[in-house]
Amino acid sequence: MAETVFSLIPTHLLPALRSPRVLIAMGATTATAIGVVTYVLTRKKPSAEELERERRDLLARIGRITDGTIMDTMIAEVRSPALDLADDPQPIPHGPLTPEMIVYVYRIAGVTYECAQDVTMLADLVHGVRTDLPIQVRYAPQNPANSIIVAETWSGLRLDPTNFQQTEPPDETI
Repeated sequence: MAETVFSLIPTHLLPALRSPRVLIAMGATTATAIGVVTYVLTRKKPSAEELERERRDLLARIGRITDGTIMDTMIAEVRSPALDLADDPQPIPHGPLTPEMIVYVYRIAGVTYECAQDVTMLADLVHGVRTDLPIQVRYAPQNPANSIIVAETWSGLRLDPTNFQQTEPPDETI
């Protein structure tokens, strides 16, 4: 039986490649390499929103806190399609405005950082933002420019209490 296996191996190969063990190892290595390449090319890559959420979560868990100030809030205008044809379009009046971007500044070790955070995904957490009060900023100790002022589990904002609707606790009369 062994003679038939060795008779199938071409004799023009180098003597080191004539061994069945070497051929099996080369086949296993090739199969592993094909499997790794296939996985890398077909795996699901995280979206930009998922990456940003992970960054916010990491900073909310391990970030250091410092004081900061809101410099500006950028609010998108809400317009009616009927007003698009008018010469002087006006934003539709509505309740408290919710910013899409918050620009803030903070200092660490004598260095001033000016950053902006896109808060469109956190709209329910940033309505009623006040720019006249100080804020808290969470930043990465290894990279102080990597910072946030609001996340799903943490907020350094001081919100306007007049924009919240107080709900009365239910009467527990028996």
